[in-house]
Amino acid sequence: MKKLLMCFAFIGMSFGAFAQQNFIKHKVESGETVTKIAQKYEITPANIFKLNPDAQNGLQPDMILLIPKGQGIIIRESEAKVTDKKTHLVSPKETIYGLTKLYNITEADLLKANPGLAESGLKIGDELIIPSKQAIVTPLKSVATTPKNTKVHVVEAKETKYSISKQYNVSIEELEKLNPEIKDGLQIGYSLKIPKEITEKADKVEVKPNAAIIAVPIKPNMVSYEVQPKETLYGISKKTGYSQEELMALNPSLKEGVRDGMVLYFPNPSAKTPLIAPKKQGDLTQTFNTSTRKKLVLLMPFNISKIQSDTSSVRNRIRNDKFLSMTLDFYSGALMAIDSAKVLGLNVDVKIFDSQETKNSSNVASIFNQSNFNGTNVVIGPFYQSNVESAAQLLVNDSISIVSPLSKETTAVLPNVIQTIPSDLFMKDKMFEFMKMDGNNVFGVIDTKKLSTRKYFVENQKDVKMVNFESIESTNNGIKLLLEKGKRNYVVMDTENTYRIKMIISTLLALQSEYDIQLVVLETNSKLDSDEIKMESLAKLKLMYPSLGKQVTENEKSYFTQKYRKINMIAPNPYAVRGFDVTFDALLRLSQEKEFKETLLSVATEQFENKFAYAKRADKGFRNTGFYILYYDTDLSIKTAN
Repeated sequence: MKKLLMCFAFIGMSFGAFAQQNFIKHKVESGETVTKIAQKYEITPANIFKLNPDAQNGLQPDMILLIPKGQGIIIRESEAKVTDKKTHLVSPKETIYGLTKLYNITEADLLKANPGLAESGLKIGDELIIPSKQAIVTPLKSVATTPKNTKVHVVEAKETKYSISKQYNVSIEELEKLNPEIKDGLQIGYSLKIPKEITEKADKVEVKPNAAIIAVPIKPNMVSYEVQPKETLYGISKKTGYSQEELMALNPSLKEGVRDGMVLYFPNPSAKTPLIAPKKQGDLTQTFNTSTRKKLVLLMPFNISKIQSDTSSVRNRIRNDKFLSMTLDFYSGALMAIDSAKVLGLNVDVKIFDSQETKNSSNVASIFNQSNFNGTNVVIGPFYQSNVESAAQLLVNDSISIVSPLSKETTAVLPNVIQTIPSDLFMKDKMFEFMKMDGNNVFGVIDTKKLSTRKYFVENQKDVKMVNFESIESTNNGIKLLLEKGKRNYVVMDTENTYRIKMIISTLLALQSEYDIQLVVLETNSKLDSDEIKMESLAKLKLMYPSLGKQVTENEKSYFTQKYRKINMIAPNPYAVRGFDVTFDALLRLSQEKEFKETLLSVATEQFENKFAYAKRADKGFRNTGFYILYYDTDLSIKTAN
């Protein structure tokens, strides 16, 4: 960082020496943007950012900017540099892999040019030296040369191809076709050509539970899917229900890789098999009793009043409101569960209310006061834990069970609260119990920044050693010293440094011929799903992790997925599946001879993807202890370890 500040100081002195001759000063007024100022002086935003690096962090009133004199001046890399070294200022969310693609260089060259980068990783604001072979900078195109059927968007700081594509309702594929120069990345100040004829059909599309799928028929029985940021082919396959091979056969462009914004097409399935009860569900389907009518209430946080007052389209609202999108997904699955209950002939009345939830408030009290809850047995919801406990307090005297469908929180609860998600601490403890069986060797490779994980090891797994994480060399040596022959070696890894992850994986793969090694993570790590980490490597190390949902077989998956697709034009995502499983499990438990709470302790169930095995909590209430330990097999499939 000191080097970067010295560089800025040097540039400032160089420009200051010629300011009177070649530059003028501009005092920023309230509401001005870099783009507006650039248009005023007939230059590009890139000119402003070159002379005023701090402007990339945003403009403030009365801020002084240096503006180059002369119409249409463009300061290129070759004109601005003082030495023959090309540099790059690290921005948020950039990765080493992304920089190698942007500048068409290898990772080895970048690390060689920047000693210490391998150890420290990328840091926002650092200046990197970019090794270059006399790179030719493409001149920025002017508005005057823009074709008549397009308009121009000047790229500003922190904008991405994805954000621009959403702003103008075009795909990234269309942007890259009109602007081939941006395939390797965006440059601040670049003038992007945007199609003028932008239709507004999106607002007319019927809203489906998952806003990522746009159910716009392209041809009979076909629907389209727009790839979201950071999605992989494997993830798309899981979401749509089509295999990777099927997707590539239907969309040949996938063979060149998955890109943000690209549009995929696949048939609209029409399921012939009616949805029936899942096969694996303990004894509940064999023992249900329909002689007594039961009552179930769903409290769904639709927040309809907010949607009605929102001037933007419903589709945009769902796209931008992740909580609402998740709510609709859960609700779509719950409706499928209610339909399944009808098929089975279960004798249950179901009422649905809008709980109007936020994290700190809800309409639950008003609903209870204004509606007749006499005879109600179970309430599913609210979604936020604080609202769950408020609802439980209001209904505790009526002995109405409150099912918390999504919260992981472990705060003190009342006797009528049922937590459907196991706590993180419980799952970690069970993971270690599983790994330590048969005298296996277990040790951790934990980043020094992961304080909570290191604390967990110290407090709960005192016999498990941790590898020194100070440097790559010390980490590799520590791994070699702790590995034991003749035993299964479980290596628990926790770091978000992509380079360190790659080095650890490389070290373990190299040692696999001598030792029995299995890689383990205790919670979701998004870095493992990036393009920089090869799935084949994770499969070779049989990556193991805890999961609420299991990996269902194709036969198990088809009957539910096909029915869901037929209704919703999309394969069910995890929230939709959970909506089905939680609701259907509650409906089955309500329909037994035993009371609802008795079934929680006497019967463990396994629904479509989720397991429900309840235990009585020491601080009252019930918590689900059912989860799965999954691992990648060498054939790239995901299997159950426990």
